[in-house]
Amino acid sequence: MKIGQIAVWAIGIVLVVILAVYFLAGPKAPPPAAESAAGAAEAKPAAAAAPKGKAAIAGAVPGEWTMDLDAAQALAAETGLPLFLNFTGSDWCGWCRMMDKQVFSQDAWKTYAKENLVLVWIDFPKDKSLVPDAFVERNAKLMREFEVGGFPTFVLLDSDGQTRLGQTGASRDADPERFIAELEDVLLASDKSVAALREKLADERKAELDAAKEAKDLARQKLEDWIRTDPESNEENNAAFEAMRDEIQRADAAFLDFLKAAK
Repeated sequence: MKIGQIAVWAIGIVLVVILAVYFLAGPKAPPPAAESAAGAAEAKPAAAAAPKGKAAIAGAVPGEWTMDLDAAQALAAETGLPLFLNFTGSDWCGWCRMMDKQVFSQDAWKTYAKENLVLVWIDFPKDKSLVPDAFVERNAKLMREFEVGGFPTFVLLDSDGQTRLGQTGASRDADPERFIAELEDVLLASDKSVAALREKLADERKAELDAAKEAKDLARQKLEDWIRTDPESNEENNAAFEAMRDEIQRADAAFLDFLKAAK
């Protein structure tokens, strides 16, 4: 088997998680794998734990969950706040429930979200009564559009409702402070934020920013180009793959460190 065939999943992690999650809080315990609806083995929770009423079905308010994406997009455009899309399996996904308990139910998160986010609840429950029929087909379309492969998946969109800023998921050690820091790093590293920051820098610092971004982009492109050659799976090429992945991580870390210092 060739490396190009076995590395697709790994590259997805590198080019999604490292582009988004790595832009986040830096080294930490590896996040758990997202759960898929088809492979969920967890028993359905007791009725008392069922997330009925978790999200509004009409209208949108900053910091409160809504299933009404149209209203959320309108609110984001009006307020300039980014959209936070939560792809969840609310009544069966263990990691989704963990994030609800450890992050989204906490006062620190609620306070932050109220001031900084428009929250959209995109649910794929076993109990079909939890999602109005009008949203079912739309949710499936969004899942395909954002290439969601498991739950939970969190996607940040710019206030235009279209521009994708980044993506992340659950982690075992999640709490409001850590998760908020991850989202803040995603926002800081977005093209919109970088462009705005660049305008405020002196020429010398602009050059440093451009160099850091170029190094980040080149490291990623180097790996992408190498994978396209479909190299054979052997010890030498495996080592080369790991070396290029480490190079991406170092370049991304340097870029994020520069942004934080410049900010």
